[in-house]
Amino acid sequence: MKRIGWLVSLALLLVVAFACSAPGAGSSDKGLKKVTLVLDWTPNTNHTGLYVAKAKGYFQREGLDVDMIQPGQSGAEQMVASGRAQFGVSYQENVTQARTQGIPIISIAAVIQHNTSGFASPADKNIKRPKDFEGKTYGGWGSPVEKQMITSLMKGDHADPNKVKIINTGNADFFSIVKRNVDFAWIYYGWTGIEAELRGMKLNVIYLTDYSKDLDYYTPVLITSEKEIKQDPQTVKAFMRAVSKGYQYAIAHPDDAASILSKAVPDLDPKLVKESQKWLSPRYQADAPVWGHQKQEVWARYANWMKEHHLLEGNFDPSKAFTNQFLPQGGK
Repeated sequence: MKRIGWLVSLALLLVVAFACSAPGAGSSDKGLKKVTLVLDWTPNTNHTGLYVAKAKGYFQREGLDVDMIQPGQSGAEQMVASGRAQFGVSYQENVTQARTQGIPIISIAAVIQHNTSGFASPADKNIKRPKDFEGKTYGGWGSPVEKQMITSLMKGDHADPNKVKIINTGNADFFSIVKRNVDFAWIYYGWTGIEAELRGMKLNVIYLTDYSKDLDYYTPVLITSEKEIKQDPQTVKAFMRAVSKGYQYAIAHPDDAASILSKAVPDLDPKLVKESQKWLSPRYQADAPVWGHQKQEVWARYANWMKEHHLLEGNFDPSKAFTNQFLPQGGK
């Protein structure tokens, strides 16, 4: 489950300003309201609740015909901000960056309550703590946040971040790059970590949340636009009712939910989907009062961390970056 892009480009501002011909939502032949949901990446168990909501007819019962698409060259943030999609899957850092640029996208649910990502390496690399990054090579996708994240963890462990070699491996597969010239990479354990288990590969994983509370941010999140909320709040409410049911089903029935995802996306390894779902289902809601709930302090802490590490310019109001108002069980 690699994340894509981390900075929202200046081009997004132009998209928001000039995209007046976006099709937006419409009506289907069945009398259902057509809406578009754009994913952040290829389908995986982060998205299971969405596929459950579609397969179980939860969207249809709410009067919605939901088209789920992958982002392609345009990220989910671009598509939602411009109106080409009504909903999307994003990350807290992308939403934070976008809002400092005046791009009015809003997080309406946390898909997973706590950050499950970390820096992973084959056990034989003997990387067990951030200090062990010294003299090693990191393979990433070329985002400024990667260097700052490594620097932050290493400084906290009294290590020298200048002793790490960082190379851009793009979207290359974790298992391929660690067999070549890379010692460690950033992964979501719920997918790549589980795949390593199935392959019999032992990993050492340095979870971000073990080193800083500031790094326990929401990743991924569901987003919409301020315009959508203002002009059509009933559709947002209907969408979230269905999605909440989908994730609640995945929490209660991980095996069946995994089968639904595998059937919808047959290219996925069904064994990986099943084991990943078993690991991830209890983590969707975790200790939150309801699935999807978000806290202002989480948004504020990570934004402050970004500012401290020169990753965020402009003003950011955490209270306006997210809302719990569309969670059907009373998210506030």
